[in-house]
Amino acid sequence: MIYFTSDMHLGHRAVITMQNRPFEDVEEMNRAIITNYNAVVHKNDTVYILGDIAHRIRVEEANELISRLNGKKYLLMGNHDKKYDPALFEEIRDFMTIAYQGQSISLMHYPMLSWPKSHHGSIMLHGHMHNDEAYNLENRENGILRYDVGVEANGYYPVSVEQIIEFFGINL
Repeated sequence: MIYFTSDMHLGHRAVITMQNRPFEDVEEMNRAIITNYNAVVHKNDTVYILGDIAHRIRVEEANELISRLNGKKYLLMGNHDKKYDPALFEEIRDFMTIAYQGQSISLMHYPMLSWPKSHHGSIMLHGHMHNDEAYNLENRENGILRYDVGVEANGYYPVSVEQIIEFFGINL
């Protein structure tokens, strides 16, 4: 299975109040996000992390938290990401396109107004904005195939490629 997530901000105390996250402290937040992630992403799954894995912690601590995340991880760099241990990832890039059963999907930390094949049914996945689910619903209502995979928009869980395809009502 293929999954996507973004903006976990592991270790970042201030994000709890800044984004009104439902956690008492950073330890609870880290534990919940890692538990939720590992509840759906298994060892042989592929997960694209669209940036901002951790923030305001030492890179060694970030690497330890990342090592606890299941799956074959690809990182699309966000504005808060550091030089994590590259051995923790299959690949680290700024932008990437993938295809799933013929469906083109563009991946980047930042949302794009136009992306490869955007006028031909391609989907754009991003993070960065810390939206709630209303953003994704509004995009769908407006016929925009752009989806925020950030934790706040997805109940603090990764979202699967199949969930996104179904969300937009795309028949493959």
